[in-house]
Amino acid sequence: MSGEPKFTIEEVEAVSTPPRARVDDGAAAPESAAAKLERKRDYLDGFLKAQPQDVPAGEPGGAIYDGVIAALKDIFDPEIPVNIYDLGLIYGVEVDDAGAVVVTMTLTTPHCPVAESMPGEVELRVGAVPGVRDCEVNLVWDPPWDPAKMSDEARLELGML
Repeated sequence: MSGEPKFTIEEVEAVSTPPRARVDDGAAAPESAAAKLERKRDYLDGFLKAQPQDVPAGEPGGAIYDGVIAALKDIFDPEIPVNIYDLGLIYGVEVDDAGAVVVTMTLTTPHCPVAESMPGEVELRVGAVPGVRDCEVNLVWDPPWDPAKMSDEARLELGML
């Protein structure tokens, strides 16, 4: 290598501030603080609250189906502070045109202390949803539950994310 420096160093006293980017709205009047706040509201707000049009009550997005899911999210596992829906214990929800609901679910383990009472609680809570004629709960063990079935919300709640 030669003894010549590859970089030259130049010392400066000060650097001028670059101009800020500006958007000119033309002849628009100054915006009030309230108007600015309203403009900054989440643009997805209306989109996320919109419900699908003409969805049968028993299909996802329908009144009965969504009511059943909400009822399931109100039932918590006594050992884990997460609802049974987000835990991934609900394998399926079927609603027919007459309002009969079939919930297929599992438990974290066959030796779960609520193995006898949890299906009954699910049946009572789902049966109380407006539009549900009756509810049948099928408790299955295959496929077995594992933590991979949990929603991201449940993982976050349990510190697994």
